[in-house]
Amino acid sequence: PPLAGTADALARVLADPRRQAANELAVRRLTSARPLLTGVRRASEVLRTADRVFLHAGPPITWERASGPMRGALVGAMLFEGYARDEREAADRLAGGEVRLEPCHHHAAVGPMAGVVSPSMWLFEVRDDEHGGTAYCSLNEGLGKVLRYGAYGPEVLDRLRWMDTVLGPVLSAAVELTGPLDLRSLIAQALQMGDELHNRNRAATSLLLRELAPAVSDAAPGNASDVLRFIAGNDHFFLNAGMAAAKVSTDAARDVPGSTLVVAMARNGTDFGVQVSGLGGRWFTGPAGVPDGLYLGAYGPGDANPDIGDSTITETSGLGGFAMAAAPAIVRFVGGEVADAVAATRSMYEITLAEHPAYQIPGLGFRGTPTGIDVTLVARTGLLPVVNTGIAGRVAGTGQVGAGLVSPPAEAFTAALQALSETVIDPFEV
Repeated sequence: PPLAGTADALARVLADPRRQAANELAVRRLTSARPLLTGVRRASEVLRTADRVFLHAGPPITWERASGPMRGALVGAMLFEGYARDEREAADRLAGGEVRLEPCHHHAAVGPMAGVVSPSMWLFEVRDDEHGGTAYCSLNEGLGKVLRYGAYGPEVLDRLRWMDTVLGPVLSAAVELTGPLDLRSLIAQALQMGDELHNRNRAATSLLLRELAPAVSDAAPGNASDVLRFIAGNDHFFLNAGMAAAKVSTDAARDVPGSTLVVAMARNGTDFGVQVSGLGGRWFTGPAGVPDGLYLGAYGPGDANPDIGDSTITETSGLGGFAMAAAPAIVRFVGGEVADAVAATRSMYEITLAEHPAYQIPGLGFRGTPTGIDVTLVARTGLLPVVNTGIAGRVAGTGQVGAGLVSPPAEAFTAALQALSETVIDPFEV
């Protein structure tokens, strides 16, 4: 049987005469996107935001409803930008509404974990060479006590300032020298080298480093060793570029009337939200769950914040949890057995509309990754998307406490299905 309470809405949506052609068009756009890394630019130069606007991960959230890691990242951004002298003043100014909070997704951007983007931060710029879209994502700080996990201590701010004055300018100059880099090709290669492009990016980072290293050396010989050492020491460095590639790909599938394709899944640490191609920019949400996984040191489930981050855009595009069969070593990071990773990928073929023509899994006979989540298939099967993720500490300032697997709330998908049923065209009117 379908998910409880969805039978009537599901019947109406399945009868929509537009649905099949609309989904074929949407998934064709998604899988034919060709994301290219075209630049590294300051947020203030490329995002259409007013002064004192911070972007964040997930659906819209207010300071009052924000979780610990979201608040910690916002406080850190206030200190980084010089909008406050200390933690207390930063929190007071945020509570007073002196900085407006808006989702990254509303500005063609994505951000991992808390996903906070402030005006001075540098962003990867990724353009879709096939459909013309552009998407942005911040630069990756590494693991542990970092801003995106809600930490804002002196070491976090020192790193952000180095990224501001050294890493960003050097990468910007390097990409100018290399010209556009084909991220679709790098992702396809990384999948065949053991990455799934969400929690395992070791191969992808190595491939990107190989592309960038000569240009970094030419563009900034005085800083090249520090920059290259930073990238080489951060296996997750490619994640942010890959997220922007996934974002620009799913954005290509947006706004197809009648389509039931999911074009965004995102979490803000309080809510898990989805957007659907045929429903514009509307968010459908449910409570974010706490991931089940492995914890660092003495941390345990009691230290974990509910799921957070825009990095589920990887799963939305057919990567991450949907591609775990390509990355058996991922189980050492998120828990479980190799067979569980393979089973997770196989199950996702039941709720997706296509197999990605470029993103292939050697262990499944080079079958394409399951791509294009269909709201009606989620309702019909009761299967929810598989997401693997980092785990942030629930207390602001803690940082990362682990990594694991999490399921989205079913109500986000059932609410989207109900909204789709209200847009259905009577077949006798076509």
